[in-house]
Amino acid sequence: MFVRNSWGLRSRSWAAVLALGVCGLPAVLPAQSKDAMKDNILLQPWSGPYGGVPPFDKVKIADFKPALEYAMGESLKAIDAIVANPAAPTFENTIEPMERMDEVLNRVQAVYRIWSGNLSSPEFRPVETEMAPKLAAHRDKVFQNAKLFARIEAVYNSPAKSKLTPEQQRLVWDRYTDFVRAGAKLTPEQKKKVAEINQRLATLYTKFSNNLLRDEEHYVLYLKKEQLGGLPSEFVAAAAVAAAERGRKGEYAVLNTRSSMDPFLTYSTERALREKVWRTYYSRGDNNDEFDNKALITEILKLRAERTKLQGYSNFAARAIEKQVAKTPEAAMDLMMKLWPAAIGRVKEEVADMQALAEKEGAKITIEPWDYRFYAEKVRKAKYDLDSNEVKQYLQLDKLREGMFWAATRLFGYEFAPVTDVPVYHPDVRVWRVSREGAHVGLFYFDPYARSGKRSGAWMSAYRGQQKFAGDIKPIVSNNSNFVKAAPGQPVLISWDDAETLFHEFGHALHGLSSNVKYPTQAGTSVARDYVELPSQIYERWLATPQLLNEFARHHETGQAMPKSLLEKIERASKFNQGFATTEFLASALIDMKVHTIADPGSLDPDKFEKETLAALKMPKELPMRHRTPQFAHIFSSEGYAAGYYSYLWADALTADAWEAFLEAKGPYDTEVAKRFFENVLSKGDTMDPAEAYRKFRGRDVDTNALMRDRGFAVQ
Repeated sequence: MFVRNSWGLRSRSWAAVLALGVCGLPAVLPAQSKDAMKDNILLQPWSGPYGGVPPFDKVKIADFKPALEYAMGESLKAIDAIVANPAAPTFENTIEPMERMDEVLNRVQAVYRIWSGNLSSPEFRPVETEMAPKLAAHRDKVFQNAKLFARIEAVYNSPAKSKLTPEQQRLVWDRYTDFVRAGAKLTPEQKKKVAEINQRLATLYTKFSNNLLRDEEHYVLYLKKEQLGGLPSEFVAAAAVAAAERGRKGEYAVLNTRSSMDPFLTYSTERALREKVWRTYYSRGDNNDEFDNKALITEILKLRAERTKLQGYSNFAARAIEKQVAKTPEAAMDLMMKLWPAAIGRVKEEVADMQALAEKEGAKITIEPWDYRFYAEKVRKAKYDLDSNEVKQYLQLDKLREGMFWAATRLFGYEFAPVTDVPVYHPDVRVWRVSREGAHVGLFYFDPYARSGKRSGAWMSAYRGQQKFAGDIKPIVSNNSNFVKAAPGQPVLISWDDAETLFHEFGHALHGLSSNVKYPTQAGTSVARDYVELPSQIYERWLATPQLLNEFARHHETGQAMPKSLLEKIERASKFNQGFATTEFLASALIDMKVHTIADPGSLDPDKFEKETLAALKMPKELPMRHRTPQFAHIFSSEGYAAGYYSYLWADALTADAWEAFLEAKGPYDTEVAKRFFENVLSKGDTMDPAEAYRKFRGRDVDTNALMRDRGFAVQ
């Protein structure tokens, strides 16, 4: 088990924008009257059941641009009203109105982000390209509003602040700190330069994402029947469907996505084809063509460094981590380097096992990156008598989805009921009403399948965050994945890693659904980046519990539960291949941190930097980074995880320690520990410092040695 490509976006208004790299306001907005906008569905309050739902069935791409421009104008008007108030600044007349000012913009952007991530098309992409710098300019205009900042600063420095509730005091601190970090105290000339940089970065982020999506969509390997050696029958069936959908009936398509690449490299006996698939996947954004991302990365890093210097920080990472639990790049590096020697040492052991097996079989090869998954699977069978494909026969997507609901019911009292009375943006999407103790909690949307125009990976999104400030507003959240559809009438069988990803993203969804706060800025997943992964990563742990597997890991043909002998094999092999899992992640996280601690990257060559840095770290040649630099969307398609990819590991340290709390009690389903976790972690949002919230749950600070124990590494 290890980290996933999670996109658990924060629901706070500005953080949600930042997370997708579309940060910010145009200097001049086109005049848009309310009459002109009355027919634009994106601007209307959401109607229908459950407190209103997104009007997916009525959205037109042509509506996005005018709706965004109008909504930005409404936000500016709200700010004008705040700064025009003649009364002395208070929490009630300054901070609270800011919680309302983006109501329309948030609603429009919720749908806009769905189209960007799930329905990107040749018609939509030009709109996104045009609007990204405008949204960046909008954000800058807000954060550089001197009169607005003066009022925020007055509240921040007011003696009356001590009389506010702890949640209100944190909200004031958060607003003040974000404005200062964005450049509120800079000179007019500096503010202008920052705004120019932000607009250019927004364009570069969009271009990076579209280039990556283009490579994922256009590079497809088509196979003949005689080239299918070793591949599981369900993979073959899905590949046939994918080929037919692309006009190549009778052939088999291996898509350029992780969900297609991973099983192919694990099972295909065609070594030359494994190499081809591997090289194609890890060359995304790095093909020296018009869609190459290397020049974009160079410019992004240069602009980030220039802006960081203007904002008064020594490097981009120092600014990015300042508000996180880690606080400093040095603290993040210390945790990563604590694991690195053990991880690469374990890789050497894993490679030695694979090489010995290959020689025993007479393969006459040296293990290369495209061999790692294939021979790791052979070693797994030999060492633990555990066949991943055998396990997969018990992992039906629909049954596992029921299992993740069941665990949430048993742990936290949630109930899930399917509904069909709300519109969806694609026929693949299903919706459930979520309730607790008889009361409506929110809605959960599930979009599981890969398709053209959908970005790769898996993520959680909040369409609407919870709040009690402007009424009792219930959250609407989604999980989005890229599983390959099965042939008609066949179940979707997924790997153990994909099953963990499924539970991981649902952990993010539960975080959003469990929110119980007053102010929208503090709701749900609006927490520090290196803390937000705690709820998701710990939820993965319930997948492996015998209670859940006995009920929901059912053979897709016989319906029989997973036999006890197979459960025991899974448990014995749980720490298998941790060298690979830990090293491929850490390599990406270390590159991210190192490239963002350079004070002046100048004209940095991404490929050269990647190679030299990995060589200095003694990166094993038999495996790559999980995300090579030209395809590292976490850090170059936005700023959401830039200098923050380490956060999965930081949260995993919390996760390992938190899981031990359950095991020290009465086991994974201990109701008292679950209650403490719900009350102090899941429901708190950003109403208190995350370290304090964790202490309230655990009764002490985190023990990072739990992470070493969890990976099977020697405790230092």
